[in-house]
Amino acid sequence: MTFQIKKSYLATTMALSLSASNLFAAQVNTDPGDYRPLPDGYNLGVLYYQDTSLDTFYVDGNEIADGPTLSTNVGLARFVHYMEVGGFVIDPQVVLPFADIKLNAGETELSASGIGDPLMGATIWLFNDTKSQAAFGVTGWVSFPLGSYHEEQGAINVGENRYKLITQAAYVSPIYNKFSFEIIAEYTFFGDNDDFGSSGITKQQDAQYGVQTHLSYHMSDATKLAFSYYHDFGAETEVAGVKQNDELNSSRFQISVQHFLAPDWQAQVQYGRSISVENGFYEDSFVNLRLLKVF
Repeated sequence: MTFQIKKSYLATTMALSLSASNLFAAQVNTDPGDYRPLPDGYNLGVLYYQDTSLDTFYVDGNEIADGPTLSTNVGLARFVHYMEVGGFVIDPQVVLPFADIKLNAGETELSASGIGDPLMGATIWLFNDTKSQAAFGVTGWVSFPLGSYHEEQGAINVGENRYKLITQAAYVSPIYNKFSFEIIAEYTFFGDNDDFGSSGITKQQDAQYGVQTHLSYHMSDATKLAFSYYHDFGAETEVAGVKQNDELNSSRFQISVQHFLAPDWQAQVQYGRSISVENGFYEDSFVNLRLLKVF
């Protein structure tokens, strides 16, 4: 397997953003190159890491003075297998998150750590032109409530104690010379959490929507630079029948550098920050790390 083949087809996998209650992120963050499929028989093993400190909180578009702060250490382990079925490329995969979370609100401090809810899913590429490298894929994920969860801690848990169905549709295409572009639409349906808080109350959540875009510049066969934009909205929560008025309307940008350390190893470094936040934490800056192995 040559280096050129890997560069042309490598689908650099999604970076999932996990927080106490997904206050400021898409359910599944894509990386530049996610929707460019590999050929049948390829596998990916991926590790992700993000360390975030958040000390600015917004309600109805207004910053809250002396509001809560949140710090997270999040890791993800992911396996992807590419196969061809009926002439279509699909990629069954599994993701296992793990995290350490700390929330400070006044004199109250809550923390949680452990394994998060695993995700299983696959993309099917309904269109895949290997010559032009344009492709269109549809993805479905299911999040299973198997992670660490303690009902008395409410939202500050690594697991969510509910099922989620996450869907995405994406189109990727070269646009000019060494540039390529991706656009991804996301929809998430949330199941109910029937043990939210020590009283066993029910938490419900409206559907969440999002748009993600990536503009990539292929500097060389080994290195790619990309600018990404994310916008998330919806997902208002209801606790014990009371609307929380916490719907998302947030945007952020991200700069990524991907580089092949060897023909079958790729490293990625990302820097980003929030642009605007209606409800939830504002990310002053974040750094994501990823190491990917092709085999």
